[in-house]
Amino acid sequence: MSHTPAMSEHEFRENEFFRIFASVPEPAFHEPDEQTQVWGQPWGCNSDVGRLRAVLMHRPGRELDVIKNVPMPEVGGYGDPEEGWYWIGKDMPDLEAMQLAHDRLTAALMAEGVKIHYVGEAAPGRLNQVYTRDNVIAVKGGAIITRMARKVRRGEELPVMRALAKAGCPILGTVHGAGVFEGGGFALIDDKTAVCALSIACNEEGVAQVESYLRSVGVTLIKLPMPGYRIHIDGSFMMVDVETAIVNTNELPYFFIDYLKKRGMRLIDLPPEDNAYSLNCLAVSPGRVIMHSTVSPRLAERVDAAGITVIPVEYDAIESGGGGIHCTTAPLARDSI
Repeated sequence: MSHTPAMSEHEFRENEFFRIFASVPEPAFHEPDEQTQVWGQPWGCNSDVGRLRAVLMHRPGRELDVIKNVPMPEVGGYGDPEEGWYWIGKDMPDLEAMQLAHDRLTAALMAEGVKIHYVGEAAPGRLNQVYTRDNVIAVKGGAIITRMARKVRRGEELPVMRALAKAGCPILGTVHGAGVFEGGGFALIDDKTAVCALSIACNEEGVAQVESYLRSVGVTLIKLPMPGYRIHIDGSFMMVDVETAIVNTNELPYFFIDYLKKRGMRLIDLPPEDNAYSLNCLAVSPGRVIMHSTVSPRLAERVDAAGITVIPVEYDAIESGGGGIHCTTAPLARDSI
């Protein structure tokens, strides 16, 4: 290629350099081919029901040694506010039983072809590290590390960050400043719509920060003011298939129920005899969910009538600490719907 008489040799070489090594903003960061080339695989989620490929978990361990037989009536269990821990179970934790229950769940996930990435050693004294859902949410292209609202959980974020780095998962951001946001307060309805709690665990600043990340990938966030001290939404709303959800209508704002009905979503009502752990399940693919094994016959019938396949897992030992199957799994990668 020759250069024009008006262009110096230096200008010509400079133009050629920038032509050859130009900035390439497209394809976007979250596009699958770009992710595979740079990050080894596509990361993130654009729904809560696409085939699950990777999940972050923590097997309960010696962090539970902090629990002592000190009754704490305020939580109906045990605790020491000065030492900064509490256990809401009526009985002291059984680590062996908890590990067995956790192993059952991980075995069910691996049988579905899910790769499990583990948080290593828990943050010192942080006995709730097993509930990884609250620590991270995955959106198109990677993960957002959240910030725990309650002081007794603050510090779980660092082991999670290390685990994500080890897995090679892109960290898109971290909730910071005075923002707090816990992943149990978040759900993806589809690739363009998400919903979150507005509560003591997800304050306005934290919600605003998460919303800014979502906006950058074309996702609109619906905000649900939660009643009283209800902190999360995964005890009242759970996607189990494309346009199908299990709901506890008594704990959801009417405007949201109306929105779901108007968009034609199929709603499976949680019977009054079931507690939040029946709803606290995990979709591993559209219409296929892992659910705790003690759901009521009435809920089992409703789920079956909706065409949902259930993989039952006995999980009582983990649930005694205050969180279920959904709480102990943080999806990092799902196939697109």
